Amino acid sequence: MAIETRPESGAWAPEILSHWIGGRPIEVPPERTGPVYNPATGEVIARVPRGGTAEVDAAVAAAKAAFPAWRDMPLIARSSIFFQFRHLMYEHREELARLITRDHGKTYPDALTEVMRGLETVEYACGLPTLMAGMNTPSVSTDVDVHTLRQPLGVVAGITPFNFPVMVPTWIYPVALACGNTFILKPSSHTPGATQLQAELWKQAGLPDGVFNVVYGGREAVTAIVEHPGIEAIQFVGSTAVGTYVYEEGTRRGKRVTSFTSAKNMMLVLPDADMELAADAAVAAGYGSAGERCMAQTLIVAIGDAGDRLRPLMLDRIARLNVGPGMEPGVDMGPIYTADHRASVVKWIDRGEAEGAELVVDGRPFVHPTNPKGFFLGVTLFDHVQPGMDIYNEEIFGPVLGMVRVGTYDEAIRLLNGHQYANGTAIFTTDGGAARRFELESDVPMVGINVPIPVPVGYLSFGGAKKSALGDLKMRGEDSVRFFSRSKEVTVRWPEPGRRPGLSLVFPSNR
Repeated sequence: MAIETRPESGAWAPEILSHWIGGRPIEVPPERTGPVYNPATGEVIARVPRGGTAEVDAAVAAAKAAFPAWRDMPLIARSSIFFQFRHLMYEHREELARLITRDHGKTYPDALTEVMRGLETVEYACGLPTLMAGMNTPSVSTDVDVHTLRQPLGVVAGITPFNFPVMVPTWIYPVALACGNTFILKPSSHTPGATQLQAELWKQAGLPDGVFNVVYGGREAVTAIVEHPGIEAIQFVGSTAVGTYVYEEGTRRGKRVTSFTSAKNMMLVLPDADMELAADAAVAAGYGSAGERCMAQTLIVAIGDAGDRLRPLMLDRIARLNVGPGMEPGVDMGPIYTADHRASVVKWIDRGEAEGAELVVDGRPFVHPTNPKGFFLGVTLFDHVQPGMDIYNEEIFGPVLGMVRVGTYDEAIRLLNGHQYANGTAIFTTDGGAARRFELESDVPMVGINVPIPVPVGYLSFGGAKKSALGDLKMRGEDSVRFFSRSKEVTVRWPEPGRRPGLSLVFPSNR
């Protein structure tokens, strides 16, 4: 999977990962790489290429050369490659999960679940002969039939984040490839191990060279993808700042672009809720994967006296959390993915304290006893967070949970619908009428009812609204098929002998 280099002295040096272009690894010298850290130990475990314009140009050239044959491959033959990839991905699920944990820090069970959730979309794409089916309507007029075609766009790209190095890419590229496009993946350089293995599994599955390519890199690689005239479409997942740039600059150049960006999800708890269930959900959804999930419920909106009853239950669960290396059994939460991001989360806690929110649990002093150089941070709980505070308005992307208290459901729904972000939300209640009202009234596209993280299954679409998403189509499902394909309508006439229509300058009628 990677190349291990050893200096002449015999001292160990970190493995050097490779771009994947044209069906093979593209090696780079050490000076053109950056470090990959194990966040549990703080040690450099690998080096990853820093690609840019030249690498993107090479990937586009390889993808463009592979496109005609991939587009024209019979759908059943194309589908058989997907079935084989699905089989290989399942066989290597534990290895993929270990690589995720090594690079990102999340617990191994959490990483394994990520792989399985990504597998859902691969399974959806295995049905590509039906996904690519069009419509056929005979006799729309005399001797005239109409049918529609779905055709691929050409070379397309995905830019994906560090926090789900398997799940998010597999929410994008399977549908893009199933539609007959060739693909360039620009993943996060912080979590490259699982990406490298995915490329190798596609090769083993029989995917033709050049159909799937990987280019690592930072700003230069992103800019090269956005500006390259040979790339027809981009799906992006990441920060609002970068996502806005990709969307605005990409669409200005005539590309199809969707950007899925930041979030600040709210979980409403009504006084009639099962408080034990709500406490479990709040702690799990707020602190799972160290809060580094775009679907994390980071604001608990407690209605009436729900906060007074919920808080001690949450504190009981927080006190029992085990923070440590993700591969150790019994660990609930791993480290932050980088030292820099840990420092930024600490600054957010500082800010919340300065803004006057009640700091109930402070995660800043936590140091892991046997891994003091790891990027660990304890969990933090704020109470009495107020609208207008920065910790209310902005995504922190760390294990920081805030409780907001309101008197009524109407107040809560106004806060939810008035927020700048709209990704996922949840309500906890035993009242079916209140749940139905919330389902209809919330201006958030992914809704959970007594479900804290309402990520739809793999054949349904995923995406946000407002500043959480840019573009009019979501990720996965039918929306993704529409995004990665071009519809063509064909009108056909085969007149019978002796029934050929005469010359007419009248606009054609379907009667």
